Amino acid sequence: MIQKGLKGIVAAETLISHIDGDNGKLFYRGYEIREITKRFSFEEAAYLLWYGNFPDAEQLSALKDELKCNRDLPEYVKVIIDQLPPGMDLMSVIRTAISAESGNSNYGWKPSVSQAIRLTALVPTIIAYRKRQLAGKKFVPHWNDLDHVENYLYMLSGRMPNAAHVEALETYIILTLEHGMNASTFSARVTASTESDIVSAITSAIGTMKGPLHGGAPSGVIELLNEIALVGDAEKVLRDKVTNGEKLMGFGHRVYKTHDPRAISLKAKLMELVGEDEWLDLAMDVESTAVKVLEELKPGRALYTNVEFYAAAIMKAINMDAELFTPTFTASRIVGWTAHVLEQAENNTIYRPQAKYNGSFK
Repeated sequence: MIQKGLKGIVAAETLISHIDGDNGKLFYRGYEIREITKRFSFEEAAYLLWYGNFPDAEQLSALKDELKCNRDLPEYVKVIIDQLPPGMDLMSVIRTAISAESGNSNYGWKPSVSQAIRLTALVPTIIAYRKRQLAGKKFVPHWNDLDHVENYLYMLSGRMPNAAHVEALETYIILTLEHGMNASTFSARVTASTESDIVSAITSAIGTMKGPLHGGAPSGVIELLNEIALVGDAEKVLRDKVTNGEKLMGFGHRVYKTHDPRAISLKAKLMELVGEDEWLDLAMDVESTAVKVLEELKPGRALYTNVEFYAAAIMKAINMDAELFTPTFTASRIVGWTAHVLEQAENNTIYRPQAKYNGSFK
């Protein structure tokens, strides 16, 4: 029997993460995601995925320093970005800039954690450099006093970000660092399995993430929130959409058959920030209203809020353009991608699936 898209086929063993879709749980290295977001920072969660354990104070300080030392773009990469057409989408820019990083002679087989850290540090700078370039604004260099997520927002805007926005975005980023053998992670592992370098593997992953069926964008959720804000009546808008057979963007998930654990964790963080931002407050109100309407009009469907819903609310609150959503997702998921590349290299077998020929013979 052919499983199109390899759906349900186990192609690798991993220690990195586990998704329990039936019970709505996600684990990083055996730790449930809700506990990680409650207690740990981006840097600590990234360390866990790369090294297999949480860092002590000295190890955490060393990781932060290494990330900061690798934030600067090489001049030749800046030149390449400057010469790219203005209409080129941001994911293609990231893919091109990361690919150009392979000009550094330090890359080769086998990949190292230091290489993973460097690539992770570079992506936010690439995004900010390109975004400000297209806006006709001067590039804002990184600030070493700031940690990874806060510095990303600082480089984008040129000013110190709101603390509530940093907290919300950092929680989202931690929640999306890793999510099993998804399409982009599989792409990275396939490329790495040929003993190609880590830059090539991550370039493959970025190209896969760019596809709308994977990386996507929260435009539908943002449009929903905008419409509700304009009408001023969440229940009326939601009830009309469900009655008319429209899909409520941000509800339901292909993997999780119950609550999306990432949405629960993100909601918990946003509840701490209620009153700090009107868009976060609106999202909380819409979520509770939508669940009530769906239970009434679509009983038994178990359509709960997914992580994209709250991600869209965060992006709206921090004034991120919709075009920045997938790039920001990429800046997060690169940690998981690189962890998988490192794992692939430790016990490597080249991926070589077969295809069934359905053509005729002449």
